[in-house]
Amino acid sequence: MFGIVGTSGRCLGRGLGASWRGLHVIRQHTSLFLRTMQDTRHLHTTSPTAKKLNQPLAANQMPRAGGISSFMRLPIQTNTTGLDACFVGVPLDTGCSNRAGARYGPRGLRCESPLRPVNQGTGVNPFLTHNVADIGDVWLNLYNLEEACSNIREQYSAIISNGCVPLTMGGDHTISYPILQAMKDKYGPVGLIHVDAHPDLQDSVLGSKICHGTPFKRAYDEQILDASRVVQIGLRGTGYSSDDCNIGRSMGFRVVGAQECWYKSLEPLMAEVRQQIGEGPVYLSFDIDAIDPSFCPGTGTPEVGGLTSIQALEIVRGCRGLNLVGCDLVEVSPPYDVAGITAVMGAHLLFEMLCVLPGTQRQD
Repeated sequence: MFGIVGTSGRCLGRGLGASWRGLHVIRQHTSLFLRTMQDTRHLHTTSPTAKKLNQPLAANQMPRAGGISSFMRLPIQTNTTGLDACFVGVPLDTGCSNRAGARYGPRGLRCESPLRPVNQGTGVNPFLTHNVADIGDVWLNLYNLEEACSNIREQYSAIISNGCVPLTMGGDHTISYPILQAMKDKYGPVGLIHVDAHPDLQDSVLGSKICHGTPFKRAYDEQILDASRVVQIGLRGTGYSSDDCNIGRSMGFRVVGAQECWYKSLEPLMAEVRQQIGEGPVYLSFDIDAIDPSFCPGTGTPEVGGLTSIQALEIVRGCRGLNLVGCDLVEVSPPYDVAGITAVMGAHLLFEMLCVLPGTQRQD
């Protein structure tokens, strides 16, 4: 059961005294929220189908600073019944090697996500065609990373069992490994578009096979990835050898370093990526540290010389037409985030991911 959650993220529905006045206020708040959610659906839904689609809570129904802090202030569900896509949080940072705090990423992303439903850059309104909700956070054992991965894999198997596409809010990059395990269980080997400052292809770190530096090595070893359809974009930074960012090439991946992206639009690159990926299932994993820390300082392992915010949008928008079966946005660390600007960028990218899912359309 969900409690009543304020924008601070604190649960107001638990630990209250037996004050009838307090209970009355909670009932009034809940009633208002449910009425405004229902009213907003009529404001935006123009789909010719009879299916009622969830809509974000509009600012003319509730001030943008108010309302429950679900992603985009969408309705909250505890499962994916009836959903085409969902936002889901994985509050894990036990796999971090440097600055921690990504366990608060889902909360930070939700707080910075009162966005409007129409993407004015592309004209897409995903809420005309897709039923979307926030299904909360997965449960995991923060004290045991291997067990946490098992927790994530099991719950994602349920999340995607009906074909729902999860848009995941991390959490550190460790989480992509168990999510991809669940993806393979359902779809077979998948393609991967991996946007990151780091290749995350180490075999082990401090003797551990599971951490945020190893997820795609584990996925490669377990034949989760179709190596001919894997592209890594944005790799850069210091290393222990001059070849650290090129590990993926020996595995059959296409690797596009950050310096190859400087001073140019990435639309031509994404046209090539779409041709390489083809029609098969593909997963998009976007580490916020792919973007230069001047735009996104709130992350655990920042590297200078990264992508611009415009290039980040070009990459996600360039995924339109692909058979995306899941996406994640990871490594947002609110304790290091100046004025929430990293979470703002992350929230916009998650919305952009929703806008390029198969079947979304323009609002004409």
